[in-house]
Amino acid sequence: MGTPAISIKGIGKRYWLGGAVPYRAFRDTLAGALSLPGRLLAGTGRQSRREVFWALRNASFDVNPGEVVGLIGRNGAGKSTLLKILSRITDPTEGEIALRGTVSSLLEVGTGFHPELTGRENIFLNGAILGMRRDEIRFKFDEIVDFSGVAKFIDTPVKHYSSGMYTRLAFSVAAHLETDILLVDEVLAVGDAQFQRKCLGRMGEIAKGGRTVIFVSHNMAALRSLCTHAVWLEGGTVARTGTTDDVMAAYQDSIEERGDFTSTDLSSWPNRYGSGEARVVEAVLRGVDGQPARVLRYLEPAVLEFTLDSQFPDEITLSAICMTRDGMKALQLVHYDTPGFAPGVVFGRRKVRVGISSLPLQCGEYMWAIGVHGPGQTPVDVVLEVLPFSVEENPARTLRPFPSHQRNGLCSLLADWKFIEL
Repeated sequence: MGTPAISIKGIGKRYWLGGAVPYRAFRDTLAGALSLPGRLLAGTGRQSRREVFWALRNASFDVNPGEVVGLIGRNGAGKSTLLKILSRITDPTEGEIALRGTVSSLLEVGTGFHPELTGRENIFLNGAILGMRRDEIRFKFDEIVDFSGVAKFIDTPVKHYSSGMYTRLAFSVAAHLETDILLVDEVLAVGDAQFQRKCLGRMGEIAKGGRTVIFVSHNMAALRSLCTHAVWLEGGTVARTGTTDDVMAAYQDSIEERGDFTSTDLSSWPNRYGSGEARVVEAVLRGVDGQPARVLRYLEPAVLEFTLDSQFPDEITLSAICMTRDGMKALQLVHYDTPGFAPGVVFGRRKVRVGISSLPLQCGEYMWAIGVHGPGQTPVDVVLEVLPFSVEENPARTLRPFPSHQRNGLCSLLADWKFIEL
């Protein structure tokens, strides 16, 4: 198989929780040292109240040259910590890492941008911070600007950019790096939906270009399309490695066994991202009888309800995306498709009711993602993999239903079929 491009052996990262150490002057340190023998003899030595937390512990795996590896797991599993160690942002407490080749990372989109500088100046500044040579930046400049879509404002200070323009330009700079190893941490959530598709396409080009990539994302469909292998982190340790399909199937099965999908209390739900100024704290799916349901029928009414607790100071966009268990988007509901409903600025708690008059989903297993976005589709709170449900056949709504395994597509609608005399 040859020498791995990335070799991770027994990596651990320890943090201390609580009991912040106060500032101590030299005289305090000297006085403490002089009094230590007496305190030890008297048994009055102050015990540390700080708790040890291992974000990573004994993590080991290899990545071969040219492999694209997806790093999956719940929030807090250690994915971002591992990428920060690989990027040399922080040092491991234990273990060793071997990186063979030049390394670049897309961990914090926009890090290094200066608000007083223009977009043009920030491209050169940020490119230099990310390791690009000046002649390389010049060569790629037009491509970077075209990809970002901010050519009209390239000589305007970025402090006047919208959040969407800022993130598009920052991603565009980072995505045009030419290195042997690329580390990517959930950057496909930047910008609007159209730009996210461009990001995904660009990551696909990078993945097919022979570079070694470690890719962290909660977008299971993106991981399946981009990654050849996957590593599942659970509680800071490696739970499983292997092909993308095998590892993701095991990950999904483990979530269902723990019963994570059934909980409607989302106040501490770990699988989410966003600024956090508004939070979806509860959700429930109701069937045709108005009662909470996990089994719905094709073409019957259904209701999705969720409670929003918001302190976000600007107008918000609400959305609900129904996905298959492997992360493929089957159905998207957005608030602006309902005439007369405009949330505007929301403060405090509100219950949101999304009525579906006729569920068009084919028979199968599904789950929801609920999103709250600000201007420019900036994520405020996006809650993933909640409210699992299944769709069954509905003989009452079709005269001669096809068996579910003979139907194609994710959705099916009743249409008005007629013969027209010629």
